[in-house]
Amino acid sequence: MMMARFIPVSSCQFRFGFRELPPSSSSLYPRRFEVSHRRFPIKCSSSEPEYGVDSSPSLSSSSSSSSSTSEVSINSSTYNWFTGLGGIGTLDTAYLTYLKLTGSDAFCPVGGGTCGDVLNSDYAVVFGVPLPVIGFAMYGLVTALSAQLGEDNLPFGISKTNGRFALFAITTTMASSSAYFLYILSTKLSGSSCLYCLVSAFLSFTLFFLTSKDVKLQKIQQVVGLQICLALIVVASLTASYSTAQPILSSSRDIELPYYSTEITTSSSPYAIALAKHLNSIGAKMYGAFWCSHCLEQKEMFGREAAKLLNYVECFPQGYKKGTKIFKACSDVGIEGFPTWMINGQMSQK
Repeated sequence: MMMARFIPVSSCQFRFGFRELPPSSSSLYPRRFEVSHRRFPIKCSSSEPEYGVDSSPSLSSSSSSSSSTSEVSINSSTYNWFTGLGGIGTLDTAYLTYLKLTGSDAFCPVGGGTCGDVLNSDYAVVFGVPLPVIGFAMYGLVTALSAQLGEDNLPFGISKTNGRFALFAITTTMASSSAYFLYILSTKLSGSSCLYCLVSAFLSFTLFFLTSKDVKLQKIQQVVGLQICLALIVVASLTASYSTAQPILSSSRDIELPYYSTEITTSSSPYAIALAKHLNSIGAKMYGAFWCSHCLEQKEMFGREAAKLLNYVECFPQGYKKGTKIFKACSDVGIEGFPTWMINGQMSQK
């Protein structure tokens, strides 16, 4: 007695070929058929194993499914690394952006307080845009893009392939920029160190190597040309930016001036003395620098006697050289040029 058994399948497509065999004298059945070939495009599963059925297609499909799951898991873990490293870089550059825009002093646990020298140097600005602002935007973009790639939820209908390509291009640009800035730090700013800059460079290189590792081996040759082109564009752009800005700013950067006192040669008129006394009585202050020719001109207008009555604040009492900070009394009120007068709480640059 034969029992019919039904095997539940889901969306399974298969095809059998049959071949008729010659009848056997001992067989109760006059005709026999043999399966000549089978095709299983999609894995079919049964609730119970069938004896006498070749299970190799099922095992192969199961192995393929396991491999696919493992690949997705690895990619998700990699994107989590991208997101974490990008987040650290965003915090690092956000702090540097705050320092740059507010003119605050950087906390430098390593380097003897020279972080501010790097941040305030000519190389901290690219085409008029503060370098930390650019870094903040790039790290923020990496963080957001990596998070969306990990969740496979890219906006604007962007495919995952294009998203990974964009991430690769961004990290290549960041690594090229970091390499250029490390060269500047070791040659043009050899006497200074910047822990935050080194952290940013480390993060950029790490992100670059992770994205390069994510590229399949057979595709590396296709992206090497892109890497070279992006690196050349970055180097050319930064060189052009610094070559245009350098002639304007280099004259004051390399000058070293010891402090010296200026001598006033003119005599004061009664009116000048009365004006100086009045300005002193209302708390007016004159902020200047010892090398400032306009400051000396105004003192000459007051004369020797009246100039001594003025409430004058020297903003560089220790002289000027590379890395010298403006006197705190001047920086607290936001002095940016000389001479500057503060009268009744109002600042006036004359």
